[in-house]
Amino acid sequence: MERDAPRRRLPPLNALRAFEAAARHLNFSRAADELSVTPGAVSQQIQNLEDYVGASLFKRTPKGLLLTDAAQTALPALREAFDRLAEAASMLTAAVDGRRLTLTAAPSFAAKWLVPRLGKFEELHPQVDVWLSAGLELVDLTAGEVDVAIRYGAGRYPGLEVRRLIGETVVPVLSPELQASNPLNSPADLLGHILLHDGSPEPDDSCPDWTMWLAARGVKGVDGTRGPRFNQSSMVIEAAANGRGVALAKRTLAQADLDAGRLVSPLQISTAVDFAYYVVHPKAKGRLPQVKAFINWITAEAEAHELALQALDNGAGI
Repeated sequence: MERDAPRRRLPPLNALRAFEAAARHLNFSRAADELSVTPGAVSQQIQNLEDYVGASLFKRTPKGLLLTDAAQTALPALREAFDRLAEAASMLTAAVDGRRLTLTAAPSFAAKWLVPRLGKFEELHPQVDVWLSAGLELVDLTAGEVDVAIRYGAGRYPGLEVRRLIGETVVPVLSPELQASNPLNSPADLLGHILLHDGSPEPDDSCPDWTMWLAARGVKGVDGTRGPRFNQSSMVIEAAANGRGVALAKRTLAQADLDAGRLVSPLQISTAVDFAYYVVHPKAKGRLPQVKAFINWITAEAEAHELALQALDNGAGI
């Protein structure tokens, strides 16, 4: 017969919440505003916690509150514990509502690559409702409101489970109509074209721009800084498809338009990018069945995508 697990001796949760908020603000009034209680209630909770642990937690000085050594030592672990509690609470919600899968991705990746494929996932898993949020800002996955994120970067996401999905390259692309009227048969031909720029927010040097691309190929007389600039990769691709000029486009995002004939890449020059697309999630979220299903599915889709690109490159001799 199994013995019962030992009971944990824990102070009241409300007292811990009051201490964490007061320690973060170093002000009882601001902590009270955050917790929607009175400053007196915060003070009483702090007193209860000090009585419980048998030690003072704050030093009251003419300049305001300071943490005691004991409080400073315990605070990081307490904050981590509250983060874990929030994550556990979100998992309880997800377990009750197993139909929901909440995703976040950059707008261009969502529009050009993910959304056109999501129908396949929904057919395979009709019991799962996908909630997709597309935005340029990075979502704090530790808050527990999002299950999975697709991120473009170097793959360093501390505290998260990380799996590489797709590498990235950039290729010059333009519309078939523009190619017919003003052929782009060599890099030097760019002298007669408007250059379209992908100004999506990324760390410096993570993706070659026109100036770097032209210099690497020894092209003279073309100003790589001139031309329209767009803050999302999908918009520069659309501008190229509409004949506004030549874009140095992320191939993963442009490939569907290349396959559909909305774009052409006559130079067949592909330049590797240091960054890649990654699927990331908190470790605890990986236990949810809908997250497991999505990770398996998107990994298979990414592998198929890269194999298809390799076949195209081999056939074209790139």
